[in-house]
Amino acid sequence: MDVNFQNREVSCLSPALREIQNSEQTQEIRLTEGMPDVGRILSAWGQPILRSKEWDTDTVNFAGGMMVWVLYAPEDGSQERCIEGWIPFQMRWDLPEDLPEGQIRLRLLPRLVDARSISPRKLLVRAGMGVMAEAFVPVQIPAPELEEAPKGVELLRRTYPVRLMKEAGEKSFVLDEELTMPGDLPKPEQIIYFYVEPRVTDRKVLSEKVVFRGEANLHILYRGEGGQLHSWDFHLPFSQFAELSGEYGPEAQADFALCPTSMELELGDEGLLQLKCGLTAQYGITDREQLSVVEDAYSPNQELTIQSQTLELPTILENRRETVYAQGNLPSQTGTAADIRFLPDFPRQKCRGDGVELELPGVFQNLSYDENGSLEAGTVRWEGSLNLSADENTRLTAIPAPASVQTSAGSVKAELPLELTASARQQLPVVMGLTLGEERKPDPGRPCLILRRAGNESLWQIAKAAHATVGSIREANGLQAEPAPGQLLLIPVL
Repeated sequence: MDVNFQNREVSCLSPALREIQNSEQTQEIRLTEGMPDVGRILSAWGQPILRSKEWDTDTVNFAGGMMVWVLYAPEDGSQERCIEGWIPFQMRWDLPEDLPEGQIRLRLLPRLVDARSISPRKLLVRAGMGVMAEAFVPVQIPAPELEEAPKGVELLRRTYPVRLMKEAGEKSFVLDEELTMPGDLPKPEQIIYFYVEPRVTDRKVLSEKVVFRGEANLHILYRGEGGQLHSWDFHLPFSQFAELSGEYGPEAQADFALCPTSMELELGDEGLLQLKCGLTAQYGITDREQLSVVEDAYSPNQELTIQSQTLELPTILENRRETVYAQGNLPSQTGTAADIRFLPDFPRQKCRGDGVELELPGVFQNLSYDENGSLEAGTVRWEGSLNLSADENTRLTAIPAPASVQTSAGSVKAELPLELTASARQQLPVVMGLTLGEERKPDPGRPCLILRRAGNESLWQIAKAAHATVGSIREANGLQAEPAPGQLLLIPVL
């Protein structure tokens, strides 16, 4: 007789792509009319911008670019000038064939910006960007269930709490702010460059919506009264929510990837700053699910054939944050620092025995005045590492978050948070069908009670081998849990 199991569909999102691409592009930028000829390049900066992302049958496509600023000393010895530009980027990632359309999440990092003069009126600017692309597809995983065991059949049931990604989406919004410098700082007369680093500081899933709060750090380098350059950071709070397609319980969690989609900063009268910045918050929702399966079965007095399979689930094992500290020595300077920025790259991973080593590259960009009051720029490279425990089946994703930078006594230090996610294709052995055969004829010489010393076997293994039941062994020995190794057990044989 065949015993049929019912399939319960487990709905979730499965990762189809998680890959980093690094790309470099160059662009010629001509000086505008009225700007003096280039004498010496001082420094260059960039801000990545997301314009669009697209799922196109068998590829994921990204279009965007880098806003760039180049500061140079004119040939005629006049005051430093800054010229702006835009360098377009396009990237593509291949997907496996025959996938349903899913959700895309992108993370953008500026890796480098530098420039050189190719004529007194023309610059060649090079920009490097790193983009991590993640693609998720909806899947329905059939999990066999059997509500009631057939008479005379013992079932080994297990319940696994598994965390699965349930949905992904995005919420776009705009920061529109009027800003003024603190009264003890020089008023800005010219904006040299700026960038925005957004981050989510608090998030919560409330049934059918996700609520999140955070701040966008606006960093500006400006020329103040007297002609000197100064830098300042504005911390701009935001609070948003997004409607979800599903309803979730108290154990649901959200993670975010934020990308600027547009940026404008205008300087008005009396040093008033007007910022308009578009942001896209790309979110993923995970929830814990109790998955009950039958892992084994037997019958003490009847032949039983088991049909088994392996259930594979794309589970999230852990989300956590680690902080590393990058440090470097600045070139000898007796003047004052005008600006400093730390550019982290995506970590590289290397397997080390029973763990993973994250190699953490980064670059400090420094702009300062020397003892004669002249601007000098330089870069300091940094290589750090972080060792993490992980087995061969665990996949780690490490994302650098915005870093805070401090300088003191010729050295520079950055506090770099890393958002870590451990995931795995968890494989569960499950029974998907049973076939009951003929009853076994009782053996007249078989004792009805066996005395046996417990080893490292479970009660289930002992009962199955002895053609008994777990319940009868517990009752005969007054057990509430597994027996201790070496414990004598009375085993009633059916």
